[in-house]
Amino acid sequence: MTTAPPNPVFQSMRRRLALWYAIVTAILLIVFATGFYLYVQTTLIDRIDDTIDHVAEVIERSLIRSNLIDLESDFGSNFSANAQAIDADHIDIDWFSPSGEILWTTNANTESLQPREKGILQPVYRTVHLSEVEPLRQMTEPIVINGKLLGYLRISHPWFEVTKPVKQLFLDLAIGTTLMVFVVLLCGWWLAGIAMEPVRESYQRLKQFTADASHELRNPIAVIQTNVQVALADPNPEFQRSQLEAIERITRRLGRLIDDLLFLARHDGGITNQKCESCNLSQILSEVGEEQQAIAQHKQITLEIPNQELKLLVSGDRDRLGRLFTNLIGNAIAYTPAGGKVQIIAEPSTSQNQIQVQIKDTGIGIPEAELSQIFERFYRYQPQKSSKSSSKSMNPTTSGSGLGLAIAKAIAESHQGQINVESKVGQGTTFTVILSN
Repeated sequence: MTTAPPNPVFQSMRRRLALWYAIVTAILLIVFATGFYLYVQTTLIDRIDDTIDHVAEVIERSLIRSNLIDLESDFGSNFSANAQAIDADHIDIDWFSPSGEILWTTNANTESLQPREKGILQPVYRTVHLSEVEPLRQMTEPIVINGKLLGYLRISHPWFEVTKPVKQLFLDLAIGTTLMVFVVLLCGWWLAGIAMEPVRESYQRLKQFTADASHELRNPIAVIQTNVQVALADPNPEFQRSQLEAIERITRRLGRLIDDLLFLARHDGGITNQKCESCNLSQILSEVGEEQQAIAQHKQITLEIPNQELKLLVSGDRDRLGRLFTNLIGNAIAYTPAGGKVQIIAEPSTSQNQIQVQIKDTGIGIPEAELSQIFERFYRYQPQKSSKSSSKSMNPTTSGSGLGLAIAKAIAESHQGQINVESKVGQGTTFTVILSN
């Protein structure tokens, strides 16, 4: 069996859904990655600034303790002992006079004091990019002891401790985000397919339903039109009356078909307008059985009706439950030959708070291959007419719209119940309805 080609409309919708999944995810990931990148970068800069502040604090305390007077001659000797440790931490120190002249440094490529750094009252932080040298993070602050400006202290820290991690982080985030967007695109395609599967199935059912309904409606409309044309062509009042009576019968059948279609359409749309009341199921079955008794007697079929005095209470819509069992019993009578029997058995189910109703007939039965289709709309089982006995005993009044069992199933489902069928060709069929009480 070949599968139908994918619908271009659904394929386009699926692509758009998958693309929107990927775009939304990409935007969220980019926002998250940008925030995380800036957070890490800021954290690394703060850590370097804290290291610089710590070094500056140590130097200031040392200056205050030593109470240096001639800093121009004594600064270098005071910090020469710490120069090796400072170099190990890749930190450089520059000492400037109050006028901005360089007096002592551990950095051979140091820059002179900038004009904007002279006369400052608070530490100034900046990132400098020297030619052929790794960028530096620098802090320049004035050194004031006993109200006197002794000079300017500059501490430089290598910037690679920020640039190297953030470059690697940027590369990792870019690769990770790209891979994640690609994975989300694939997952979005898969999820879009799952999400659209019910829509596709509903579309196929609607397409089939529309085709079947059009076919069912086309025939009676064509018959009505033909009868009207024939009646107009013949001026005989008696003949016109017979044609109008035929039209009236067809319109009644057409009205029932439209009512059935509307009922199924409302059921599919979840618009049930269903009453909920306590109903005596035995009484409903008895009333339906009495209504069908005349048809059964006309076909010489024995119809066994359950005892009305047995109370089997269910919660639901009395009218719709009556229609449910009318369809099932009428269907059993229609497919049972003369001399057969139809039984209606109602009893509490083995499960708690449930009632089971069985409609058993001794009719022609349904092949196992057909059982899965009998609840489909507009499906009508056509028995083989190879047997002369069956053709004589069967009354060919089984031509309905093919909606009876579909409506019965819809009513059972709307009452949170279920309907099952068992059948053997030549032996009969049993419909079992289970409802909650």
